[in-house]
Amino acid sequence: MLITDLITEYLFDCQIRRFTEKTIKSYRNNLCYFANYLNTTHNVTDIEKVDTFHLKSFLKELSDNGRKESYINSLIKTFRAFFKYALEEEYIKTNPCLKVRWAKETESLIETFTDAEVKRMLSAFNDTDYMQVRNKAIMYMLFDTGIRNYELCCLPLSAIKENIITIMGKGKKERQVAKSPHLEKMLIKYMRYRNSYFVYKNIPDNLFLSRTGKPLTDEAVQRIVRIAATTANVRDNIRSSPHTCRHYFAQCQLRNGIDVYSLSRLMGHTNIKITQRYLSSLNDSDIVEKSVKTSPLMRIM
Repeated sequence: MLITDLITEYLFDCQIRRFTEKTIKSYRNNLCYFANYLNTTHNVTDIEKVDTFHLKSFLKELSDNGRKESYINSLIKTFRAFFKYALEEEYIKTNPCLKVRWAKETESLIETFTDAEVKRMLSAFNDTDYMQVRNKAIMYMLFDTGIRNYELCCLPLSAIKENIITIMGKGKKERQVAKSPHLEKMLIKYMRYRNSYFVYKNIPDNLFLSRTGKPLTDEAVQRIVRIAATTANVRDNIRSSPHTCRHYFAQCQLRNGIDVYSLSRLMGHTNIKITQRYLSSLNDSDIVEKSVKTSPLMRIM
């Protein structure tokens, strides 16, 4: 069977299983990249002829070209899922990816915005029209809930309750996060502008909508964060993205005394080791200050 035909079939299966568009796009790019490498470098076009050597050679070439371990591991993750599917469908007799080891990633410290930068980013948009208020509400939502970009784009109106927000995360797993009074006030203002702006339009149930009343895209939210960061004069070495807002949420929660297990649930992490990375990125001064709040004597006296 041609590798390209199997890729098409596999991606269709991913659609049936309701994978996100972002995940499917990533799988498509990774698999087509590998298929092109097999064809041009090894003259291999049939899935039955792919073996462990081809996979390792491809990954080594990427490593020699300076690609990061995290990127290589994302490819391995894709390949493992792809060849598992091929094996289950009996297109291959053995899975060549089983003997491919994960690349060892260096655990770099997670850098994020400072409190002062966040305050300036929250003030980057004004209250003059729907688009400005929407952008401001998005920034409030990102910083106050730690929500992922695609989760925010898909967030329905029904997810906003009196004191909580219900988020549909990875793997269709629901989680709940708090809605602070500051976020509540911002959302009340945003809904007033939203209802007025779309009063005569038939619009979807998404909380945040584009100028024309369509659901937001990941790229649109990324653009909003970059504009806020530029306006706020955020440091050049900080990646201004929705995920960095999520980093800020996590580190701020830890500095304020939340335990790593509770934070893991708020973040929607499937593995607590992911959450622990944020803990290791805290400065010693943050941990010392946090320890005063949990001092045994302060609690019993």
